[in-house]
Amino acid sequence: MNELEKLAVYINDFTLVDVPGNVIETAKICILDSYAASVGSSKDELIINVVNEYKNYYSEGVNQIKIWGQETKFPVLQAIFINSLMGHRLELDDVHTKSKTHIGTVVVPTALCLGEWLGSTGKEIIEAVICGYEVMSRIGMGFGVSSHRNKGWHVTSTAGTFGAAATAAKLLKLDTDQIVNALGMAGTQSFGLWAFLEDSASSKILHPGRAAESGTEAAILAKSGMTGPRSILDAKDGSLFKAMSDEYDLSKVTKDLGVVYEILYVDNKPYPCCRSTHCTIDSALKLRNEYQINIDEIDEIIVDTYLVGYKQCGLTEGSKSPVTPTEAKFSTPYTVSTALIYGEITLEHFKEENIANETVQALLKKVKVKPNEKLTDRYPEHWGCNTKIKMLNGTEYEAEIKDALGSTFNPVSKEDIKNKVSPLLSVAYADPEIVIDRILNLENTN
Repeated sequence: MNELEKLAVYINDFTLVDVPGNVIETAKICILDSYAASVGSSKDELIINVVNEYKNYYSEGVNQIKIWGQETKFPVLQAIFINSLMGHRLELDDVHTKSKTHIGTVVVPTALCLGEWLGSTGKEIIEAVICGYEVMSRIGMGFGVSSHRNKGWHVTSTAGTFGAAATAAKLLKLDTDQIVNALGMAGTQSFGLWAFLEDSASSKILHPGRAAESGTEAAILAKSGMTGPRSILDAKDGSLFKAMSDEYDLSKVTKDLGVVYEILYVDNKPYPCCRSTHCTIDSALKLRNEYQINIDEIDEIIVDTYLVGYKQCGLTEGSKSPVTPTEAKFSTPYTVSTALIYGEITLEHFKEENIANETVQALLKKVKVKPNEKLTDRYPEHWGCNTKIKMLNGTEYEAEIKDALGSTFNPVSKEDIKNKVSPLLSVAYADPEIVIDRILNLENTN
């Protein structure tokens, strides 16, 4: 069997019966975190505009699925698409660091929307979510994270089609051959590029949305009898891995499958911005808390980080002189400066009037971001940085962060997650605790 066939057997045979309890609990946390990230964006101006535009093309009917946090309902595939892109809008969705994939924003909307339409049980939804996380993370690792990213590919979408296909295939109860075909068709729809950064475009959220919808359609088409390329990963002509990476590793796709659960190695994001800025935010907060630093007396701030973090959040003109929310969310100079000045990073700090704050803009001009070979070598398992503040009087302050807050090496608690999601859910629910309790007891839902 090739890797795709092994994944198909795993998905087909997977059941919660023999799954460790911590895996099930983690899956429910992932569902809660991802659902809240989507709901929290439901009143965002762009999201409202997208939903209103699509209303012109879809009339509401029976058995349709609600757009989370709104009253609008769309056919299931369109609901998966929009709820998925919503989950990426606030930059608060989870990250599997070893593959650099935002899995929850793809897999969870696929599972919840399709599961609702099919009438799936809570246990079936959890099974599908775990399958989606395991498949998407392994495809992402197989790509070879650094090479894949440095070629310009956005792995949340390139691996995301596989994650959604795995999730949908499990809920649709496809047999092994059908699952192979679904994964093959998911792979041939793999897409997504980082060019949005150069133009500060808001289209990044299209990537998980389209991956979720395309992966689901791949499973539906497989059920209909359409076949997909079983050799999509390693075909002699048209290999996905070879086309998208110089450092791919097929063995990572099925290594320890069913033994090591990659869902246990998912980061929860405490700050609403690119994960590559999080270690630098932590370093700024650490320096602020440990030393009495007069912002006006800072001469220079030097941030060393891994190459991908530098390219995403310190290289572009948008990251050096951010104006828009997208630029600020992908700006190490902005997030470091904001953390030093305010002692926190919240959604409020990414409003244009706050980005334009003169004190922040003056300080961020003093921040220099550099790639560091040692930190690059530790990536993608560890997303770290070293920040040094040089004062006008010659004093220097330094902080090193090996792993950002919320990582599996520096985890947040279950209570921290609840505190994070509660205000996000409050955007649409009068009592978020009811939603939290329902999701955390999902296995008891019929």
